[in-house]
Amino acid sequence: MQQLPSTVLISEVGPRDGLQSVQAVMATPAKLQWIDALHAAGLREIEVASFVPARLLPQMADAAEVVRHALTLPGLTVMALVPNLRGARAALEAGVHKITLPVSASEAHSLANVRKTREQMLDEVRAIVALRDEIAPAVKVEAGISTAFGCTIQGEVREDDVVRLAAQVIAAGADESGLSDTTGMANPAQVRRLFTRVRAEIGERAGAAHMHNTRGLGLANCLAAYDAGVRTFDASLGGLGGCPYAPGASGNVVTEDLVFMFEAMGVRTGVDLERLLAAREPLRAGLPGEPVYGMVAEAGLPKGWRQGAGAAA
Repeated sequence: MQQLPSTVLISEVGPRDGLQSVQAVMATPAKLQWIDALHAAGLREIEVASFVPARLLPQMADAAEVVRHALTLPGLTVMALVPNLRGARAALEAGVHKITLPVSASEAHSLANVRKTREQMLDEVRAIVALRDEIAPAVKVEAGISTAFGCTIQGEVREDDVVRLAAQVIAAGADESGLSDTTGMANPAQVRRLFTRVRAEIGERAGAAHMHNTRGLGLANCLAAYDAGVRTFDASLGGLGGCPYAPGASGNVVTEDLVFMFEAMGVRTGVDLERLLAAREPLRAGLPGEPVYGMVAEAGLPKGWRQGAGAAA
């Protein structure tokens, strides 16, 4: 068997993608306790908020306060999602280390999600990069390609469109571009094929795999992306979240299950799985009654489990 690379980066998106997809609003102190627990488990990149109007997403009304707290946690890359230039300015002024911008490969989803066409979103990427260069040049900009594997509104999304759009956002100045299975429609063969094509087009600027488990293929799709060379994976504690503008797109990949899979394979994540499972408690306390998911949490760790003991060859 081929030698496996030693590490992957797990990027936790629950405090943004997870919380914006539920009806309840988690109180700010509870959010901060949850983020602290995620950091204590060893997660070193967390998407802590999105900078959007509070009237649209009241769950994110405290974004700047959450960012300020997250910036105090040592070694943490503090990330936020922004839909437009106005949101980017607010995120940059709050001090984030990285901003992510969703650029949808589906025209129908783009109009529903950010009320802009794909071409208008490319203009937005250029404007955000120019602003970043002016006021916070150290901040990274990722333009993730949403609905890269299919759209619940439009249906099929052409792979050529996805590859072209990934190249266009890099040409517009983004530092990297990942692929998002926003609607949970991907399958492993498709994921392997499309990430291979994108990596051939933009090389090391290819970013994270953002998979959903809507149809039970989240981990399989992550493994397919790994096989294609991807080394950064988005996930959400307890599988919280989805996309409020993509009907039926529930279920981010469960962080705990993803960490378990990689660690069992001998691929290091830097995340302490027992502490990660414990981080479910502040999540439950902050969102009482909200369902959380996870096969590892249900089944428990295998008898004799020792983190870091997985076979690396």
